[in-house]
Amino acid sequence: MKNTALTTIHEALGAKMVPFAGYNMPVSYEGVNAEHETVRESVGVFDVSHMGEFLVLGPNALDLIQRVCSNDASKLKDGQAQYSCLPNEDGGVVDDLIVYRLEAEKWLLVVNASNIDKDWAWINKHNTMGAELKNISEGYSLLAIQGPKAIDAMQSLTSEDLSAIKFYTFKVSDFAGIENVIISATGYTGSGGFEIYCKNEEVAQVWTKVMEAGADFGIKPIGLAARDTLRLEMGYCLYGNDIDDTTSPLEAGLGWITKFTKDFVNSEALKKQKERGVEKTLVAFELNERGIPRQGYDIVDGSGKKIGVVTSGTMSPSMGTGIGLGYVPVVFKDVGSAINIQIRKNAIPATVVKLPFYKKK
Repeated sequence: MKNTALTTIHEALGAKMVPFAGYNMPVSYEGVNAEHETVRESVGVFDVSHMGEFLVLGPNALDLIQRVCSNDASKLKDGQAQYSCLPNEDGGVVDDLIVYRLEAEKWLLVVNASNIDKDWAWINKHNTMGAELKNISEGYSLLAIQGPKAIDAMQSLTSEDLSAIKFYTFKVSDFAGIENVIISATGYTGSGGFEIYCKNEEVAQVWTKVMEAGADFGIKPIGLAARDTLRLEMGYCLYGNDIDDTTSPLEAGLGWITKFTKDFVNSEALKKQKERGVEKTLVAFELNERGIPRQGYDIVDGSGKKIGVVTSGTMSPSMGTGIGLGYVPVVFKDVGSAINIQIRKNAIPATVVKLPFYKKK
């Protein structure tokens, strides 16, 4: 079991630690609902240093990224980031990731912790053009400072105007007394904020200064459990739940990051799938009655016939209703469609809804 550079700090704060993606990670501190509300109402900080980081360098860096990624990275300028995925050769997804353009010949790929080795092997397999690759995952830490008060709480720590860093852009600048830190607005909570990429030996200082600067704004440490409820309220996919090696990006509603203006791994097959249409699709639903949908629960029609499965589900802390994502035949995809979630012996009625579940106040 690996530790992040902040594990001892989490333990001292009384965090409940659990194994996650090979790491010893804080799942909660004071409780999921309280931590969730902190991020929605003020500001919280997550240690997500388990995520993977790859550098892609040299004159052929973009060619490699274009080959393995579904989205069109050629559209990016320095300081811009892009959500994308790595399609496999069988119609599924190796991983979803964020692509950062640092310079024309210097790119950063941020991948899911559980897929670091798999992604590294996959990208290297397709590196026939000779781009330089560096796996820097073990040497870097990542903090996510999230919430509507993040800008005001953190502005004193940097010379950058944080309000000028728009969604899916970033700056390489000073932060918390450290130089050459990536300050990125690519959060996965729907409540605004920043991600801070720095070296392992720098992150304890950054954490301490973040907590000091945020004290007057009610900042609190937040665990992975609240990270999951926050992302689900936005309808953001979680790899291993809502997308995996068997799910097509088109089935998962990720057609918007699947650009057929270029060739990429399995692009011809995916293009044909788009032309003929998918048979199943990922939908969002809300329960009409009390209940908590969980991953793996069956989705059934009005006669009790199984039509799909819940991929992510929870009791929404912000809304107080059961919400979830799941794959169903396309006949059930329209907003307002009636489905049922099999919770133990009861088929609980639910309605297909438009994302996001959570609407900002």
